[in-house]
Amino acid sequence: MRQAEVSRNTLETRITVRLNLDGSGQSSFATGVPFLDHMLEQIARHGLIDLEVKAEGDLHIDAHHTVEDIGITFGQALARALGDKKGLRRYGHAYVPLDEALSRVVIDLSGRPGLEFHVDFKRAMIGAFDVDLIHEFFQGLVNHALLSLHIDNLRGDNAHHQAETVFKAFGRALRAAVESDPRAGASIPSTKGTL
Repeated sequence: MRQAEVSRNTLETRITVRLNLDGSGQSSFATGVPFLDHMLEQIARHGLIDLEVKAEGDLHIDAHHTVEDIGITFGQALARALGDKKGLRRYGHAYVPLDEALSRVVIDLSGRPGLEFHVDFKRAMIGAFDVDLIHEFFQGLVNHALLSLHIDNLRGDNAHHQAETVFKAFGRALRAAVESDPRAGASIPSTKGTL
C-alpha cells in the first residue's frame, strides 16, 4: 500500500499529513486556513488521493508558516508513499478550466526539486488568504517530494478561479504521474536506474 503519515513539529507549527495514493479522494482538513482546506480538497478529489491534514500554527502572526509547512509535510509524505518509484508512469500533466480561467500543470517524479511557477494573480488576496502563499506551498512540496513541477496559469480574471484551476490540475497531473504502468513492470522509469 502506497501510504504515509508524517508529522512535523516546530516552534511555529505542528502538522500531521496522512495520505494514500491509491485512495478514492476521501479527505479531512483542519488547518485553520479555510481557503487552503478548500484547495487541498481539490488535490484529493481530482487526484483520487485519500488525504488528511491537521495543523496548528502561529496564525496570530499570519498564515505563512502554516501554509509553507503543510507543503513541506505533504511533500515528505508523498516521497515516503512513492517509495522506490518502480513501475510508475513518472510523468503527468493536466489542463483544467474553470469558467474563464485555465491552468496547466506538468509533473516529473524526477528525484530532483524544481519549481516553475507562472501565475499572475489578478488580486493579492482571496478573502483573507494571501495568494503569495500558494507559491510557498508548492515550493515546500517540491523541495521535499523531490519532483519537478511546472505550473502555468494560461488565462484568468478571477483569482479564486486561477487558484482553483492550479490545484485541480496539480491533483490530476499527480494522479497520472503516480499511476502504475503495466508495461514497465518493476523497472525504474529512468535510464539512470534510479529516481
